[in-house]
Parts: sequence; C-alpha cells; structure tokens
Amino acid sequence: VMLSKVRIAVIGAGVIGRTHLETIEKCEDLQLAAIVDPNEASKEIAVEKGVPWFQDVAELIDGEITDAAIVASPNDTHVSISSKLMKSGIPVLLEKPVSNTAEFGRELLSLEKSTGVPILIGHHRRHNPIIKAAKAAIEEGMVGKLVVATVMSAFYKPRSYFETPWRKTAGQGGPLLINLIHEIDLLRHFWGEVIEVNAIISHEQRGLDVEDTAVAILKFSEGGIASLALTDAGASPWAWDVSAGENLGRFPVHESYSHAYSCTNAALSIPDLSLWRYPESPDWTTQMRNSKLAYVTADPYVEQLKHFRNLILGESKPIVTCLDGLNNMLVIEAIKKSAETGQKVTLDHWNN
Repeated sequence: VMLSKVRIAVIGAGVIGRTHLETIEKCEDLQLAAIVDPNEASKEIAVEKGVPWFQDVAELIDGEITDAAIVASPNDTHVSISSKLMKSGIPVLLEKPVSNTAEFGRELLSLEKSTGVPILIGHHRRHNPIIKAAKAAIEEGMVGKLVVATVMSAFYKPRSYFETPWRKTAGQGGPLLINLIHEIDLLRHFWGEVIEVNAIISHEQRGLDVEDTAVAILKFSEGGIASLALTDAGASPWAWDVSAGENLGRFPVHESYSHAYSCTNAALSIPDLSLWRYPESPDWTTQMRNSKLAYVTADPYVEQLKHFRNLILGESKPIVTCLDGLNNMLVIEAIKKSAETGQKVTLDHWNN
C-alpha cells in the first residue's frame, strides 16, 4: 500500500527555515505544503518550490492544505503562531527557543494538554546518532555518575551575521538564546535537572546590546557540576557546530570536541565519542584506555522530521517536549539573572 505523503508547511524562510525546506525534499514520505513568511523575498522560494505562499499563518489555516507545520519564524512570534496552529488541530515542530521567556511559553504547555495536538521542540541534536550513542552509554552505567563537566561553545561569527537586526536585539538574539540553549538541552538530557546557577556575562568584544561572551557554572539535582564557556567572538574549534559535522552546508568540521564529562567510572567527550577507562578501578597513576563509541552517521534534521512524521500520524510521543524547551529556557534565564545580580540563582524546574 502506498502511504500518502504527509504535508508540512514551513513558517519562516530564514536560515533555519531554509534548512527545513531542504530537509523535507530529502524525505520521500513528506511533501512541502506551503511557505508562510511576510517577507516578499520568500515568495520567490515558494514559486521555485511550486507551492503556495502566504504572508500570514491565518491564510494557511484557512486554506486547509497542510497536515502539520514547522515554525521557524523570529523568536518573539513563536507562541502566537504555534498557538493558532494548535487551536486549529495542526501539529507543530517549533524551533528553539520556545519563546522569549519561559513564562510566556507556558501557554503552549496548557494548549498541548487541552487540545491534545502534539508539539515538538527543535533541539535537533537529540536526533543525532552521536547523542543517541552517548545517551545509551550513560544510561547503561558505562561512565557512572557525573562528577564534573566542561562544555565549550566558542566560535567567531563574522560581522555580516549581525546585519540581521533581531540577532543584535536584547531578548531575541545573543549566543545564550541562539547557541548555548542547545548545550543546556544536551546537559539536561544526559544528566538531569539543573538546580543552581552562577554566571558572568560580557558585552566587551562587540559592545552590542546582546552578550558576546558568558561563563556559567551549573549544579545538577543528581549531583555533578558543569562549567560552560560561551563566546561568538573568539577564534576556536571547540564548539559542537564546528566539530560535529552536523550541518556540512554551513560549517566546516574540525577534529575537536565540545563537551568533556568526568564521571565516577570513566570519562566521555562529544561529539568525538571518546570513552576513557581504567583497566581496573579508577586511579590517576594508571594508564587509561581510549576507545570510541560506535554509531552510524545520519542527518539529524532528517531524523527529526522522520520523528515529527510519526508524531503527526500519532505513532509516537515527542522526544523533545514543550516542557523540555521551557526548562531549557529557565536555565538560560537563571544564567542571565545570576550575571545581572552577581548572586547564585536556585532553580525549581517545571514538572508540568
């Protein structure tokens, strides 16, 4: 039996929106339904793809031509657009961050409950086989409990990047919301909830309204501490984006790593998946052995859309829930608050 293709509309035809457009074309059982973007330039993309173009999401909903939608519009429109779609029974893949503030995004959580319409948050790395291999090793007890983690997210964004106004607008742009939120998601995925945050933020390199550098120390409810170093204004190969080979169209690949986990039984780094173990019990005077965790390469954006298709068809539950997205936001907000006050911030993560 030939399965009919699932129709997906893309809302927002910016950098990430275009990534999703390319990804839909790679998936045989998906079909682009429409492009929604107020910007006239996006009309050309719709013409090229042979699909309808709408300036507003209401027109898309009225047209009844899509089974689901990917929301890749600017952050401050995420909640309003997603809520309109969900109220109309249209499943949503919402790009991170869920909203500009966790509190504002909470509306989507209650909508998900009241409508039963699924929403998946676009933390695409969770669909990467590298992350799945690391998660399996952690869950199998191969490394033991987290003791201390070092996370680097350091890279140099060229001046042209900031020609797009929202990227230098406080509350919308900045590497905390755009980049570090992915690292927070991975840390929570691997090690559980964050209960305490200390942080310093700097605008020193560029002098923009948005930060360019930050360092945060996180404490986890299960024990363990992580230090995170972030900058988009420093030369470095130590960042997931430029070491994981995840987005070859946009980024080169450097043989380096971005996360290093020191645990009670072993050490693990990603994305290189190096597992360091002692031949017997841990002892720093003993030579450790290094092996690589095995995985089969796959495009995480394709894997994410395969998962989204299963969600649309009611065959699975979201791997990255709306609650995950909001708890990630709470950590980012705590980092900002700690930096502003110079005090440590304790966190209660949301359970529902």
